[in-house]
Amino acid sequence: MFVQVLLSLCLIFSMLLATFGQQPSPSPKQTPTTQEKPAEIDSQDVVRITTNLVQVDVVVTKGDKVVSDLQPEDFEIFEDGKPQTITNFSYVSNVPDAAAAKPTSVARSKDKSTAPVPPAKINLNDQRRTIALVVDDLGISWESMHAVKTQIKKFIDELSPNDLVAIIRTGGDVGALQQFTNDKRVLQSALDRLHWNPCSRAGIHVFQPLGSTGPDSSLCSQYVMNSTIKSLKFILKGMSLLPGRKSMVFLSDYLPVQDQQPSAYDQTVNAMRDASNSNNSDPEGATTDDSSLPDLGTSYAAQLQRIAELAIRSSVVIYSVDTRGLQYTGLTAADRLTGNSRQMQAQINSIMSSRSAQLLNGREGSDLIARQTGGFLIRNSNDFGLKRVMEDQQGYYLIGFRPTEETFNRNFHHIKARLKRSGFTVRTRAGFYGFTEEQARPPALSNTDVMNKALISPFGAHEVSIRLTTFFIDEPGKGPMLRSFLYFDPHDLTFIDQPDGFHVTNLDIDGMLFGDNGRVIGQTHQSGSVRVLPDAYERTVRDGIVYSFDLPVKLRGGIQFRVAVRDVSSGRIGSAGQFVDIPNLQNGRLAMSGIVVRQENAAVPVAASRIVDQAGMGPAVRRFHQGANAVFAYMIYNGNQSAQLTAQTRVFHDGKMIFSSDPVPVSVQGKTDLQHLANSGRLQLASDMAPGDYVLQIIVADSADKQKPRVASQWTDFEVVK
Repeated sequence: MFVQVLLSLCLIFSMLLATFGQQPSPSPKQTPTTQEKPAEIDSQDVVRITTNLVQVDVVVTKGDKVVSDLQPEDFEIFEDGKPQTITNFSYVSNVPDAAAAKPTSVARSKDKSTAPVPPAKINLNDQRRTIALVVDDLGISWESMHAVKTQIKKFIDELSPNDLVAIIRTGGDVGALQQFTNDKRVLQSALDRLHWNPCSRAGIHVFQPLGSTGPDSSLCSQYVMNSTIKSLKFILKGMSLLPGRKSMVFLSDYLPVQDQQPSAYDQTVNAMRDASNSNNSDPEGATTDDSSLPDLGTSYAAQLQRIAELAIRSSVVIYSVDTRGLQYTGLTAADRLTGNSRQMQAQINSIMSSRSAQLLNGREGSDLIARQTGGFLIRNSNDFGLKRVMEDQQGYYLIGFRPTEETFNRNFHHIKARLKRSGFTVRTRAGFYGFTEEQARPPALSNTDVMNKALISPFGAHEVSIRLTTFFIDEPGKGPMLRSFLYFDPHDLTFIDQPDGFHVTNLDIDGMLFGDNGRVIGQTHQSGSVRVLPDAYERTVRDGIVYSFDLPVKLRGGIQFRVAVRDVSSGRIGSAGQFVDIPNLQNGRLAMSGIVVRQENAAVPVAASRIVDQAGMGPAVRRFHQGANAVFAYMIYNGNQSAQLTAQTRVFHDGKMIFSSDPVPVSVQGKTDLQHLANSGRLQLASDMAPGDYVLQIIVADSADKQKPRVASQWTDFEVVK
């Protein structure tokens, strides 16, 4: 049996509402609107190599504008210098129409009066741009980091709803795939955690001041080049699991390509790897290569070439940004000259020459990986050219030709595409490896691997329809935790009739918490059976199943929680995820739990142990009919005897506030624990409320201090149906 069963909604609301004072019933109204769904396209293989087809992607620009109206006869394509006959041709757009692509506002953590806009749902075949912003904090100076954060902030603000983005640092534990999202709260949380790394090989200054004492970088910085390469490999391997054409924007001050000899540190790690390999030898005598360690003892250029090759195999285009921007290479106020005038002039000439060379050398590696993968390097730009990158990602041509037998020799084949007319810029990948689709196909995944893939994928698995509702709570004696409700559609589950009359389905439920930079900070696994009584089975099939569980959390701030569910009998999988902001209750600031909302007078579970509920009207799904009453409840934390608390209700639709109640006093009469204060309210939905997605926001304020009132806010989304 499952370790934990449903926290019965009837028990939740009977305990909470019995102590809650009722607020007035606001009635938001909304004029019906229509909204077109973005056009869907079939998923495309970008770099596709089969015995009948070699297919590559090509981008054509004129100035900085993408050209999308060319025909096959406009192109010439070459493999290893030999012209090829184009047999397949299409243009793939990554962006929907202009109305659907309109940027939405980003949630601002310090503005408690603004409700965030829930992210649009992105399906596997939606038109979208998929971008990884890889911030090489191991190669960015303290001086450059402020500009990096400023430009990424602007980038987030201008994203369209369908853009799938990740912000990943090369320093520290790296998580790749689960970071991709269109939820601006997740991206803002990743940006808030972006700081200068004391181990950066770029040091404190872009140029070390002349005459300064001591090194500009720390002792640990000499080891981090390999860490950057290791992180890039890990991220690219994760991106290979995403469909279609992807892009990586690599932001760094310093990525050289000069030759190197293995340092003492490198030789030590090499020895550790060799020992690891010998300890993991298989019975046949072969060794296991630990791919988590970088290739050591070779030039940076060779290692970066492998990065480019991995990007090509993963259908990733790399755009590189020199984050030093437009730099002045002459004398500055921080430089200190010595000697006579002739010696000082020589120092000035020398410093200008060396700084120019430093600029060039520091971006050679970034330029290499960009050119090899069909991207470009952005240099001498204080805005980092991120808008240009996004425009370049609007679409691409897929051009195919029939390969010869020589193509499949497992060697690298160079590709070149060009136009028959001038005035255009044509970019494509450097080439591809001569493996057939069958030869390159990865081995079949185990059940565990399939579940893990579903947990980290930004696209929800839909073989089993589930909905996840997770919110933060802090219970006396238990501490901070996440309380989750999972809704299952019984039609996607396999029920087996038992001799005793019960209907049984067997499920595996895995959950993971992802924190800073995608690091796994918590997980849960539950496996067992759901047994439904004969007299409750028909209702279960009609209304669905809700399962609830708690997961303790220690981290504060924004986290991602993802859940995957597997029907054991059929192997079908469903997954879902949610971003949760966990407040720090130790600092005494006013805070709130998540909001529990359900339709008033909806049927309660038959029995708490059966995990059956009329889920559509409960907190797991939050789907309400027009004209219904929605009852909501939440906890207020860090109240006190002098607090003057008020609660305000707001409703948003399509990013616009359509209703706002007056602040209502929160009653503390008869309450003994003001640190955990329960409150509730009722929301009357208008009978003509347009069907669609809405946001319910609650703002709690303490006006005891008129100069610095304390404010806390939480929100939850809900759906209105006819």
